[in-house]
Amino acid sequence: MSIPEGNLLSNVERFTGFAEGYDRSRPQAPSVVPELILRYLGRRPALVADVGCGTGLSTMLWRSWADRIVGIEPNADMIAVAREKLADSDDTDNISFEHGFSNALPFAAQSVDVITCSQSFHWMDPDSTLKEFGRVLVQGGVFAAYDCDWPPSLEWETEDAYNRILTKADDIIQRLAPEQQQARKWDKNSHLNRMAASGVFRFTKEIVFHHHEPFDADRYVRLALSQGGVQTVFKLGSSELDEDLVRFSALAGKAFAGKTLELMFSYRMRLGIK
Repeated sequence: MSIPEGNLLSNVERFTGFAEGYDRSRPQAPSVVPELILRYLGRRPALVADVGCGTGLSTMLWRSWADRIVGIEPNADMIAVAREKLADSDDTDNISFEHGFSNALPFAAQSVDVITCSQSFHWMDPDSTLKEFGRVLVQGGVFAAYDCDWPPSLEWETEDAYNRILTKADDIIQRLAPEQQQARKWDKNSHLNRMAASGVFRFTKEIVFHHHEPFDADRYVRLALSQGGVQTVFKLGSSELDEDLVRFSALAGKAFAGKTLELMFSYRMRLGIK
């Protein structure tokens, strides 16, 4: 499939090669997501589009909340994992996954009740994407982009090591990767302003909520390894993160002390009503 104008190959391919590890490590989308969105929609949706759905962690959530759910994902590895999970799941006849892009959706005008972007809107060109969302959403339809803060709350030393790894990974990529191979992220803190300025939505707001998931030291480390920047450093053949990851793993082991703990993710949802 050709890439529509406004999309970057480097963004599409950022998660190529580790979709299964991503799926095993990332948090499930919280059930409060459809609860909140449907309060603003005011009815059961006929069609929900989960755009930038990855491995389907945020798509499967909707199985009992909507008549039809379509996950849209440009990365072939990610959507392959999503389809494998779908084939092994029960009560998912109303879910499908399609290879596609946020600014060229396979839906008729004014046919989609809800559009969600879970951990994905910052990878999309906001101008062309919001214009396309405006085309396919019904009047009164809801768009919600929601993201969690990394990492989940544990204790300061381990979290600080996690954040330092992400910052160092970005520095390594800036130094080693040709500019055309570097992914571009749009600032999440500007999502709401972009939505409000787009002219698509008559009402916008930000909602903050929390979600708990069980973690042990192994999953906490795997979560850090699932970050796109860390994986990009590995793809570049650099070993510059190795010592940092060893230290981080030791800190995580000490913090968890062999236990499984319920850790809190903090979420921010930017919501708009067409």
